[in-house]
Amino acid sequence: MYVLALATDYDGTLAEDCVVSPSTIEVLERFKETGRRLIMVTGRELPELIGIFPKTELFDRIVAENGALLYDPATRTETPLAASASPELFDALKARGVIPLSMGRCIIATREPYQIAAFKEIRRLGLELEIIFNKGAVMVLPTGVNKATGLGVALDELRLSPHNVIGVGDAENDHAFLSFCGCSVSVANALPALRDRTHLVMLHPRGRGVTELIDLIVSDGRHSLTGH
Repeated sequence: MYVLALATDYDGTLAEDCVVSPSTIEVLERFKETGRRLIMVTGRELPELIGIFPKTELFDRIVAENGALLYDPATRTETPLAASASPELFDALKARGVIPLSMGRCIIATREPYQIAAFKEIRRLGLELEIIFNKGAVMVLPTGVNKATGLGVALDELRLSPHNVIGVGDAENDHAFLSFCGCSVSVANALPALRDRTHLVMLHPRGRGVTELIDLIVSDGRHSLTGH
């Protein structure tokens, strides 16, 4: 495949314990110097991401809130891609004592085992929402919204085909966007179910795995990585 862009998850893929190492940032910069595009696809809310990752300008687009929000770092433009998060659901979960609990533009987030409380309140309130998991994180989003739908909008804006995109991730919520890409990759620390379904599995975990992948892309002049 002819690689024009890399779409990468953040936590557990680029980052370890919320932080991207300087060496990984250097590799991302080297990737951008080849003229290719970088897209981040994360479940994090945007203010939180900007607070822990100061190099957002390296990315041509950031798909945040697990596909529900698109951000252009160059213009600092935020585009919601789904209905606003439900204040009623947030207040109901808060009243139940759910901690941690946060509400973004479109997402409501907590952690296991509070998916049970979330399901009960979604049903009680009669809302059309779904619950998505990410290695212990619990995300509530409008039905049908995921990392693949958000990445699709980002690629449309950048005038790129998914067939020219390599995606890399590590967790349950990465299945959708990885299967959307022309070539799917999991880092070594990825869940077994994800590793079993990607075209390539890196030998190294997290940022080192992304570095390994970028080295493969940059060193291959013909871009002949296996894909769909």
